[in-house]
Parts: sequence; C-alpha cells; structure tokens
Amino acid sequence: MDFVKIAKDVLDIEAKALIDSKNRISENINKAVETIYNIKGKLIITGVGKSGLVGAKIAATFASTGTPSFFIHPTEALHGDLGMIGKSDAVLAISYSGESEELIKILPHIKRFDIPLIAMSGYKDSTLGKYSDVFISIKVEKEACPLQAAPTASTTLTMALGDALAVCLMKKRDFKKEDFASFHPGGSLGKRLFIKVKDLMRNKNLPIIDEETSLKDAIVVMSEGKLGNVLITDKSGKLKAVLSDGDLRRALMKKDFSLDKKAIEFANKNPKKCTNKNLLASDALKMIEDYKIQMLVIVDENDKILGTLHIHDLVEAGIK
Repeated sequence: MDFVKIAKDVLDIEAKALIDSKNRISENINKAVETIYNIKGKLIITGVGKSGLVGAKIAATFASTGTPSFFIHPTEALHGDLGMIGKSDAVLAISYSGESEELIKILPHIKRFDIPLIAMSGYKDSTLGKYSDVFISIKVEKEACPLQAAPTASTTLTMALGDALAVCLMKKRDFKKEDFASFHPGGSLGKRLFIKVKDLMRNKNLPIIDEETSLKDAIVVMSEGKLGNVLITDKSGKLKAVLSDGDLRRALMKKDFSLDKKAIEFANKNPKKCTNKNLLASDALKMIEDYKIQMLVIVDENDKILGTLHIHDLVEAGIK
C-alpha cells in the first residue's frame, strides 16, 4: 500500500476545499467581522463533536488576538451554562449538517434575547442556517476520509475560516505585536517585549572588591561569586574595572605575574556597562552578543554598581 500517495491525496483534497472556499468567499465575511467587532461583550463559540473541538481552538485564537471569546458545549449550555451568554455577546455556532440536536435546542434561547448568531455550516437551508443572522459556508466537495464519514476536509476548512475571521479582526482593531505579547506574557514574544534588565539582574552578594585588593584575594572573591568575574571599585564605590577569569588566565602567562600584585593591574579598565536598568532584556542580550562578553555591569549615572546581568541569566529566562 502506497501511504505516500494516500497522504498526498488527503492533502490535495483538503487543499482543494480551502481553494474552493476562497473562490466563493462572500460579503458575509464582512458582516461576520462587523458583527463581532461591534459587540460590547464576548464571542461565544459552540459546537458538538469534531465541530466543538475545532470551535474550542477557534475560541482560543480569538481570545489571544484581542477578541474576548470562550467555548461552550451545547449540552452544558442546556444545563445552566446559557447564563454565561449575555445580551451584549454574540454566538458563533458550528455544525456541518446544521442539524446537530444538542445545538439546535439552544438556538431559540439565543434568539429570544436577540443575540447575534453567526453560523458555520455546510447547508444554508438547515435549521442552524435559518436561525442565523450571518451564514458562513463550510461546504466541501468531499471529505478526505475514504468512508466519507469522519470530518476531515470540512474541519480543516472550518479552522481556516476561524483563523481568517481572527486575522480580519486583528486588522480591524489594529492589533500589534505589543498587544499580542500582553496576552502572552510567558511566551517568547512577551519576554522580549516586557522583561527588563532590572527584572533579571543580580544585585545581591555581588563579587565586589576595591582597587587596593590583591590578586590572591580577588581570586577567592571570584570563586565565591560564581560569576567568573570580579567587580573592582574605587573608594567611593564607583566601578573602575572588571577582572574576568579570562583576564586571570592571561595574567598567568605574564613574566611579572604575582598573586601579591593588585588585581586591578590585570583587569579590564574599560568594562562594558549599562546605565539603563529599564532596558529590555532582549536589547541587553544583543549588547552582550555584539560585545562578545558574558556579563554586563549595570550602573547608575554616577557609575555606582546596581547589579550584573550574565548571559546565563538571560538564557535561563528564555530571552532570545
């Protein structure tokens, strides 16, 4: 049996369903977008079986792209959850046949409160189609299932049309990446746009020594600090230099090397620093990468040390 051919045939059938739908797309999309955009409440999505599973995904997409939305199963709606649908809401109901028993039973209750009803169905003359204020066709020529029993091409089309509505509403609302990030603060985009240097920098038990400290004592502080660096300050507490483990290795190669010498003699007296603790962590990472360093020292306008930001802290926080 040629499974490669079978897989390609399935994709051809589902792709054709999408193209056919694209070619017959109508002004009803505009009506659906305007209906959803103008509600003051939420978009409630409902459906049974596979349509319900697709509906739950569509609701999640809407909710994360600026349109308050959630999914209600028709059976649960009949047993109390209808109270979750308010007069300022709209309902998007999904049923390929348009005759799903559980779904049909809640339609009169929805219309009784004059709640806008958008239908996604394969048949406009179905019960669902007749109840709807806006009808969006999810009709397909055939399912990819060889038995024409399992929803396949039709569910793919339904999900794609849900995505299309969500994107249309994003455009309508001028929904930007900052808005998306606010709905996904734990995601990579949210981290890039919201996490700042002050949120990740280390400001306790920093490995700090003064400029008179010997290299021998500096090595002890470096080991205890576990940053691979020692911060060197003057008597007033201003940052003067940074001694890294790389500097230490290079010092070992010098003929005049001595552990009794001052650590600042072997340190970098022009260390990379940042005076803006409100800088985005993603921008700080770019600085670290551009400078080819491992640690950025955060200082105030007087060069007093506020903290350090190590590349490992950024990586562990998921900043990319």
